[in-house]
Amino acid sequence: MNTLQAGAQAPQFTLQNQDGDSIALSTLLESNQVLVYFYPKALTPGCTVQAEQLRDHKAQLAQYNTVAVGISPDPVKKLKNFETKKELNFDLLSDEDHAIADAFGVWGLKKFMGKEYDGIHRISFLIGQDGSVKHVFNKFKTKEHHQVVIDYLAAQ
Repeated sequence: MNTLQAGAQAPQFTLQNQDGDSIALSTLLESNQVLVYFYPKALTPGCTVQAEQLRDHKAQLAQYNTVAVGISPDPVKKLKNFETKKELNFDLLSDEDHAIADAFGVWGLKKFMGKEYDGIHRISFLIGQDGSVKHVFNKFKTKEHHQVVIDYLAAQ
């Protein structure tokens, strides 16, 4: 796994959101910097806590000209279910073939309960309006992810 680092150009992408609409990183960057956060699976405990915290702190992120988008290998239908059940207020993007996860360097070997498998590592990237990676968030607890991001933004 070769994860993108700060200073690198973010891979451009267009993915379908929970409503089946095409969302392009380049379009999002026209008016905001973007927190691209990768998460393993919708409606699992850790991913739910992380998404709910970003939902609840969307206004704080907006104060720093930042929008969040979540990317997982889940199909669009499952993302819609996640958005509806948890009343999420931001785009969830479907990367079923994990091509974007590969491009960002977050797809790789994982271990869980003694089993090894390939999957998404929970890493977030702050992408500046110039398309470059401003910061990589890779050390956080899911329930504190939003605060780590907000603290970083406040310090800039």
